[in-house]
Amino acid sequence: MNFKNKVIYQIYPKSFYDSNNDGIGDLQGIIKKIPYIDKLNIDMIWFNPFFVSPQYDNGYDIANFYEIDPVFGTMSDFEELVRKLKEIHVGVMLDMVLNHISTEHEWFQKALAGDEHYQKYFYIRDPKPNGDLPNNWTSKFGGPAWAKFGDTGKYFLHLYDEHQADLDWHNPEVRQELFKVINFWHAKGVKGFRFDVINVTGKDVELTDAPEGVESKFMYTDTPIVQSYLKEMHQAALQDPEVITVGEFSSASVENGVKYTRPEEHELTMAFTFHHLKVDYDHGQKWTKVPFDFAALKKTINTWQVGMDEGDGWNALFWNNHDQPWALNRFGDSGKYRAKSAEMLATTMHLLRGTPYIYQGEEIGMVDPDYQNIDEYVDVEALNAYQRLLKENKSPQDALEIVKSKARDNSRVPMHWDGSKYAGFSEVQPWLKPTKQTEINVANELEHGEIFAYYQKLIQLRREFSIISEGDYQSFELNHPSVFAYIRTYQDQSLLVLNNFYGNDATISIPSKYTTETAKILINNYETNPELTTTLKLKPYQSIAILI
Repeated sequence: MNFKNKVIYQIYPKSFYDSNNDGIGDLQGIIKKIPYIDKLNIDMIWFNPFFVSPQYDNGYDIANFYEIDPVFGTMSDFEELVRKLKEIHVGVMLDMVLNHISTEHEWFQKALAGDEHYQKYFYIRDPKPNGDLPNNWTSKFGGPAWAKFGDTGKYFLHLYDEHQADLDWHNPEVRQELFKVINFWHAKGVKGFRFDVINVTGKDVELTDAPEGVESKFMYTDTPIVQSYLKEMHQAALQDPEVITVGEFSSASVENGVKYTRPEEHELTMAFTFHHLKVDYDHGQKWTKVPFDFAALKKTINTWQVGMDEGDGWNALFWNNHDQPWALNRFGDSGKYRAKSAEMLATTMHLLRGTPYIYQGEEIGMVDPDYQNIDEYVDVEALNAYQRLLKENKSPQDALEIVKSKARDNSRVPMHWDGSKYAGFSEVQPWLKPTKQTEINVANELEHGEIFAYYQKLIQLRREFSIISEGDYQSFELNHPSVFAYIRTYQDQSLLVLNNFYGNDATISIPSKYTTETAKILINNYETNPELTTTLKLKPYQSIAILI
């Protein structure tokens, strides 16, 4: 399958459309919105997990890999969804959470009941001789990465929520059980798999302490054995050449990104990395509120583009997903220039080398909700962060402002279908409150807006122009204070992409070859094309791509 000319749409099922009015999105809701999906004209949909789960981490704590959680529907609903999406030539990508399982999963419950066979599925350790926890690792969600293993006096490892027990991939039986899961869903017609936090599966047998001053994530992320695991997984479950795979690689290096995705390695198709989404972290700390560092943003994206291009790796391109606040609030202007900055961000990402992902609502310019109270948030990470900020002597108001800028709930709000009280998502109060739906919604966008149509154009350009889907990447004027510019090349063609990241006019000098009569403006997010001169003036949040 040629994944390079495809565009993938991400649906968070809990928040897409509620068909049975219980306040939670479901599979039949997605089916009812297939005409909308068809209109956008994407190629594949990545669905966040809808498997059986107690929902401590919004479905990433899976209790049964083989069944649909009743809150989302039935297996027949899923089969109908796959069938109807296939009719409009849209593939299905499922989220495989294989690093950990819910503590309510049968395997963990059997281990807890004393079954030694299943106890070997997990990292179960004695405390240190002095009674301390087995090691000093911290959970990604805050606090220690260890929880009591029943009344045994032992502890089990959980890198995430305490209801998510890490699986021990050193055990070949664990790996084989997980590969069976992939094959089960592939047999159901699934042609895409996204592997959650897959590069933390390579923990060492010894699980030693992180040295002083070293974050514990560096003790288990991107270890060499992950490469072996992925090769084994590819051999056991990913031989179908039509299948597209993507790994979530938090904190990965470019070198490892290449190894994970280079075709001859036979591991994965592409890599999600997050370094570019940490440029508004103060001293690397997420729960802070500072303006984004534009120079760092450009440098980070450029580093990955150059490195993956030279090594023949492949990037998954994205600004938004279910774990991030909206990019419009972070890197654009969610007020005066909402449409233009949405289009600029889309252009920047879609014309890079890699496969673009669009998160539901991004195509209509959705922005962070305007919550006034911490009680309006539901995500465990945000709630824990708020309490931690209070303990650090932040005022309740300051702590809330920080949470508002970084919470995962920001992008998890229900899709805004119309301007009604519940945003056309449901007829009852949704699981998470929508805000700003009177101004930003699908109905308004399709009737009066310009962002959705702009995304349609970007998607079509990727299919029409091989320079976008296949071309090499090189930087251009990387040190410009307000413009992110780059060049794509393919055979005898060259595409210069210029993106103004600010609300003021910007001037940039371009080579004369992009100003000749044969130069063509491929896309421009303003109605009037500028005169192509060697000194080009960009309007606020303007994007222009010039093809020669």
